[in-house]
Order: sequence, then structure tokens, then C-alpha cells
Amino acid sequence: MRVVVTGGAGFIGSNFVRRAVSGVYPGLAGAEVVVLDLLTYAGTLTNLSGVMDRVEFVEGDIRDPALVGSVLRGTDLVVHFAAESHVDRSITGAADFVSTNVVGTQVLLQAAADAGVGRFVHVSTDEVYGSIETGSWAETWPLEPNSPYSASKASSDLLARAYHRTHGLDVRITRCSNNYGPHQFPEKVIPLFVSNLLDGKRVPLYGDGLNVRDWLHVDDHCAGIALVAAAGRAGEVYNIGGGTELTNKELTHLLLDAVGADESMIEPVQDRKGHDRRYSVDWSKIHDELGYSPAVPFESGLAQVVAWYRDNRSWWEPLKAGAHR
Repeated sequence: MRVVVTGGAGFIGSNFVRRAVSGVYPGLAGAEVVVLDLLTYAGTLTNLSGVMDRVEFVEGDIRDPALVGSVLRGTDLVVHFAAESHVDRSITGAADFVSTNVVGTQVLLQAAADAGVGRFVHVSTDEVYGSIETGSWAETWPLEPNSPYSASKASSDLLARAYHRTHGLDVRITRCSNNYGPHQFPEKVIPLFVSNLLDGKRVPLYGDGLNVRDWLHVDDHCAGIALVAAAGRAGEVYNIGGGTELTNKELTHLLLDAVGADESMIEPVQDRKGHDRRYSVDWSKIHDELGYSPAVPFESGLAQVVAWYRDNRSWWEPLKAGAHR
């Protein structure tokens, strides 16, 4: 089996690649894994250290039809992670998000259809649903994105669905809640706060801090993706959740406790434009159909992450120094 992983040098993609080549996913046992990544600011080959000799790495742009067509030739499965993903960056500059997330996905889908790719897993986000005050989103919930980032991902979801309906491409879409784990780029809230606190710097808390997110360990997310790749149904959407909803204020206090800091390290900042109040996915479909359940308890997962950033300054310090280009 030939598997192409786009964005496989990024946070989530590299986790999937490392675990896939290590034999964690039975459905991918013995697969030839090809990583296609442009190595933008959020992608680094250090994320693949230890497995580079077991993958084929192609540095390139998913918006390049000739390159993508060549890479996808003879491919059985595409797992599409590559995306611009930071909401704050999308607010100050949406063009890259539209170009990469929408146009890039269309190029991949067309190449997959032309090459007769067997399965295409499109990795998306719960942010396409918008914001929900109570309850949880099922996969049938209308798409109501509120940021340029989430709008670009919703657009790519619709393109993926269209290629299934129009061309018969076996496309399966996953929508995950907020990920956390080792190797996450330090512009995201957990690694940003942990690295700041380890350096004795204050952490910026948006608004009143009462925005709610469901936290999902990257190992659990990738396990869910592997299940969808192996046994999901063509044309279907699967929510992948973690089952731990916290306000940003609650999360901040857990991180303060983890590094032995107090509330004086919190710096209240003006709320982000269009800041969604609450995300919550109903992941009963992937549980009932494919047997998914999150396996990493949040308490131990968070402790693991804090320890990883404490022990891996050489990984995040250079990235953080160049994070604000």
C-alpha cells in the first residue's frame, strides 16, 4: 500500500506518520509512506527525526498540479493534513489560507481523481460549525464558520464532498476538536503558555477567558483518522472529540499549576475578533461505527506535554524566536 501524507512534517501530520511507520495502526501495516510538505514555518524535518529512513520525503507545494500529480501516481490512500491553521494569522492575512486550504485541496482532489486514488481522508476542524452555546454538533450540523481560517476549511470540506459526489472519489472527512501534544508549534495556546511560563514570561489570556474548547490529545486524533482511513464510509463525515471541555481560564490555571506559577503570570488582553464562544462535537458516530474512544486522559496528557516542552527547549526555542515573521 502506498500512502501519501500531506503536511506530514507538521504537528498532527508528523504524529500520524511516526505512529504509522511504527506499526501502531493495523490498517497501515507495511505501508509505503510518502510525506509531501512545503516546510513552511510550522513544518520541520525535526518532527520526523527517527523515522526519516522509513519514509519518502518530498518537499513541495500542494498547489503545484504537476508535482501533486506525480506524487499521487500509484497511491492507494491520501491523508490530507496540509493547511494553514492559526486563526490569528488568518485574521491579519486571509489570502494564504484561501490559497493553501481551498486551492491546494482542490489540486489534491483533482489529482487523486485523475490518478484513481483509492481513498482520500480530508482532515478538517470543528471550527467549520461556528460556535454553539449548549449541546454538541453532530456531523449534519450546518457549516457556519466565523473566521477566515474556518471559512477556508469549510470551503475545502465542501470541495471534498463535491469530488465524492461528482467524480466518485472515495473521500472521508474528519473534523476534530482542539489538539494538544508534543511537537505542537509554539503559537498555539498550550505550547505558547507553557514555553512562556518556563521562560518566566506572562501568558496572554483573551477577553474574559470563558471561551470553551474540547481538548483532544494528538495520539487520539490520529488514531481516529486511522480508523476512518481503514473502515470509514465513502462520502461520510466523522467528528473526532476528546471529551474534555474547559474554559480558557480553567486551562490557564491548570498550566500555571503544572509549572508552579501563580495568577500574577496572567496578562489579560483584548479579545480576538470574532472569537467563537464554545466548541463541542458529538463524536458518537465514530464511536458507534468504528469503535473510537479517546484513550489519553487529559490530566496525564497535559502533564506529558508540559514535561516534553520542559525537556525539549532545543526544539521550540528556535521556532518561537522566528514565530512572528
